[in-house]
Amino acid sequence: MCRHLAYLGEPRSPADVLFHAPHSLLVQSYAPADMRGGGSVNADGYGLGWYAEGPEPLRLRRSAPLWTDGDLPALAGSVRSHAFMAAVRNGTTGMPVVEAANAPFTGGPFLFSHNGLVKGWPESMAELAAKLPVTRLLTLEATTDSVLLWALLRERLEAGEDPLGAVRWLTTAVEETGPGSRLNLLLTDGRTLIGTAWTHSLSYRDVGGGVVVASEPCDDAAGWTPVPDRHAVRVTGEGVEIIALEENTTLEADRSPEAR
Repeated sequence: MCRHLAYLGEPRSPADVLFHAPHSLLVQSYAPADMRGGGSVNADGYGLGWYAEGPEPLRLRRSAPLWTDGDLPALAGSVRSHAFMAAVRNGTTGMPVVEAANAPFTGGPFLFSHNGLVKGWPESMAELAAKLPVTRLLTLEATTDSVLLWALLRERLEAGEDPLGAVRWLTTAVEETGPGSRLNLLLTDGRTLIGTAWTHSLSYRDVGGGVVVASEPCDDAAGWTPVPDRHAVRVTGEGVEIIALEENTTLEADRSPEAR
């Protein structure tokens, strides 16, 4: 399956976790540590999204392996952003390998990524997909489970639903129609960052002035905390919370001012 990560906090360069860390996203693209969904490399494309001026993010995506882009390390090193998201893709068999299939996906102020797969695709998603406007279905970027998940989530976000509530609805609704689906999601609007651990690994770490959330720890430093299965991590300027997705309870909260 894919690997992804996101950051929220004081401005910093995404190059640190994409290229410089011992187990950076680049290393995870060709030597991932936890590919429990099958496959051995994430060579079907990559994407990077970040916030500059204004509420809407900038984005770069390619359908080639991350290690083939000799220009991206310098580009990423020139960026300093308070929030960014990046992903490398191992496409599910039968789904297209095209640029539009790569996370992060965008819409308004949001960046979104999905690491995993929907079981029983596409039949399992027919009922949920039918809830979308026909025009949205006809204009999906690519025919993949991740793109459809983003369309479903975006519909609720645009209707004004709280991001955590929308993510909770999506994970539980997809689990009901496709039991056993792997639904590691990342969502940010540049002010709040939400990540889910649902039948796959997710960890977070306070890196001093901000928080990184990642499929796999980017280094061996102390402080990486696993997110329990079927829980979400929410990062805001107030700190970090771990929240059960199947019930409205908060298990733990770190209100440290360093997590912005």
